[in-house]
Amino acid sequence: MTDIDAVLTISIRLGLALIAGMVLGLNRWLHHKSAGIRTHSLVALGAAVGMLIVDTNTAHDIQANSRVLQGLVTGIGFLGAGVIIREGNTRKIHGLTTAASIWACALLGAAFGSGQFIIGTCALVAIMFILLSGGWMERSLGNILGIKRESEVPNDHDETPP
Repeated sequence: MTDIDAVLTISIRLGLALIAGMVLGLNRWLHHKSAGIRTHSLVALGAAVGMLIVDTNTAHDIQANSRVLQGLVTGIGFLGAGVIIREGNTRKIHGLTTAASIWACALLGAAFGSGQFIIGTCALVAIMFILLSGGWMERSLGNILGIKRESEVPNDHDETPP
C-alpha cells in the first residue's frame, strides 16, 4: 500500500467516524441534551483513532484489536455515567438515552476505525431509527396499552427533604 493509499484509507475511516458522531450528536443536541455534537464526535473519532493505531501498528492482530475494543466499551461507560442525572427525591432519571448513544457512538467509531464500513453504516442507520422513532413508539404503545411511564406516576414512597 502506498503512502497516498494509506492516507486515503485513514481519512475515510476517520471521516466516517466523525460523520457518525456528528449525526448522533445532532440528534441529542436537537433534543436539548447535555452531550451533543462535540461530545459524540469526539467519542466516535477517539474510538476510531484507537482502533486505527492498533490496526496499523500490529498488522491486523485480532487480539490487540479485541483488547482496545474491550477498553473502549468499559471506559466509555464512565463518560456516559456523567450524563445520567437522578432528580432530587424523585425516581425520575434523565440522560439514559444520551449515555447509551455515547456508548453506541464509541462502537460506531471503532467499527469505522477498523474498516468495518458496512457494520458501521448499518448500525448508524439503526441507531438513528431508534433515536428518531423510539420515543414516539413508547408513547403510542403506552397509550394503547394504558401504561404510564414511571416518571408520569406519582410516587408516595419518596422521602420528604429535611
